[in-house]
Formats: sequence, C-alpha cells, structure tokens
Amino acid sequence: MKPWIMFTKHLEGWDLKQIIAALKSTGVEGADLCVRPGYPVAPENARTALPEAARRFADEGLCIPLITTPGDFTDPGIDYALPLFEACAEAGVKLVKLGYWYMEADGYWATVDRCRKQLEGFAALAERTGVKPVIHNHSGSTMGLNSAAVMHLVKGFNPALVGVFADVGHLSIVGEPYPMAFDIVKEYLSAVAFKDLVRQKFIRDGQPEWRIDVWPLGMGFGNFPQVMKLLKDMGYEGPISFHCEYSNLPPESVVDQCRIDVRFIQAIVDKLE
Repeated sequence: MKPWIMFTKHLEGWDLKQIIAALKSTGVEGADLCVRPGYPVAPENARTALPEAARRFADEGLCIPLITTPGDFTDPGIDYALPLFEACAEAGVKLVKLGYWYMEADGYWATVDRCRKQLEGFAALAERTGVKPVIHNHSGSTMGLNSAAVMHLVKGFNPALVGVFADVGHLSIVGEPYPMAFDIVKEYLSAVAFKDLVRQKFIRDGQPEWRIDVWPLGMGFGNFPQVMKLLKDMGYEGPISFHCEYSNLPPESVVDQCRIDVRFIQAIVDKLE
C-alpha cells in the first residue's frame, strides 16, 4: 500500500521548491501532482516541465506516480493529450487521472457508449507510452461516480491500459459498501484516494439543500480501518493519494492537516501489522 502521496491541488500558487519542502514535511513519499493551468506543471508546458519536476523530486527522494489533469480532459484527441502522455513516460509517471464525463441529453447508455469510445483512444495512448489513464470515482453526476457505474465504462478493457481511481470519501456518499465497492473494481484498481466527506442537509429560504463537506480523516463517513484491512487483504500495492481538499484553509494549513491525516492512517497500519 505504497507509495503514500499528497494531492497538490490546494498548494496552488506554490512553486516546485515549496511543494517539495511541504511534501517532505508531511511524511508522504511523493505527489499526486496537479497538472492544470496555474500550477508549476500545466498541460501546455508538461513536455519539458514534468520531466524536470520528476528529476527535482527524485533528487529529494520523492516520486510522482500519478498526475491529475484538468476536469475537462476527457478527449484523447485534444492537442495536448499525446505530448502529456509522452511527458509522463519520460518522467516515469505511470498513471494519469482523467477528467469527468457527465450524462448528455440523449441519456445514460448513449453517454456510456461515447465514454467507452473515448477510452479506446486513451487505451491506445497507454499502449503507445506505457502510461495508464485512470477514472476517478466522484460523487454527484459523473459517469464513474461509484464502482458499479465506473465498471460500465472500463469493463472489457485491458486492465493494463485502463484503470480505476477509487475514492474512499466519494464512495462513502454514493458508493457501495466498501467490501463490495473494492471487489467490483479489483481487477482495474490502480490508485486509491483518501478523503473523508460528510453529507448534510440544510434549510435555505425554507427549502431543503444538501451540501457535501470535506472533514479531516476519521471525522466523516469513511471507515478507514475497514478500508486499510481490505487493501491489505487484497494485496493492493498501488499509490494512496491523500487528497487534503481543505479548500477553506491556506496552503500552509493544508500541509499541517495532511501531516495529521498521515499520522491517522499510520496508526491504523500499525494496528494491522
């Protein structure tokens, strides 16, 4: 169940030197590197910036096993798709988190067919470069929101070319019971995201409204002792990404909270050994 890595989305505005120092202070071994406009590595500069970032990380004993692309990166024909996959191959990055598909006007199954057609293109990129695209479970109306839904997209593809990025937090909101959720995708499981969510009902202007909030690990709906035992029993050896999506905090405090989250999970691991 290694490496443990930190998602760098909420370190926006920091340069690589700051990000590297932050990661080293948390106890993780690397980054789920956010490759989006406004970050040190972005789709438009990844061809040179990503290999350079990987070299700088390696010099500090850190790794980049996974990158997260823009939320609209769902088309393998977009101009930066091949250069990005080639940059990952050069940098030693094995996994690329794709963006999100949503149901279109002609309905669910027609949308599934289009998603699978686009996955054929991503699988071709994976075969060409050795870099695997992964689909992230995300609650709401995304096409891969839970294990059953994501299998409609990936079933039948070669698991070496297309994978699933299971998210403990989002599965706690819209997913199956964890033993079922992980068993459904076990053939395709390539990465796991750790965050803890709470879904709460509010009344606004006399009308009910639901909101999902990110809480520190262990304080939300997620059952992390159960998840860690499941992963251990499965023999899972891929990366675990601490998502640390504390968007209400400044980057320094996001890093502080990541450090606490890592200690929380390490305590669970210690009890399992």
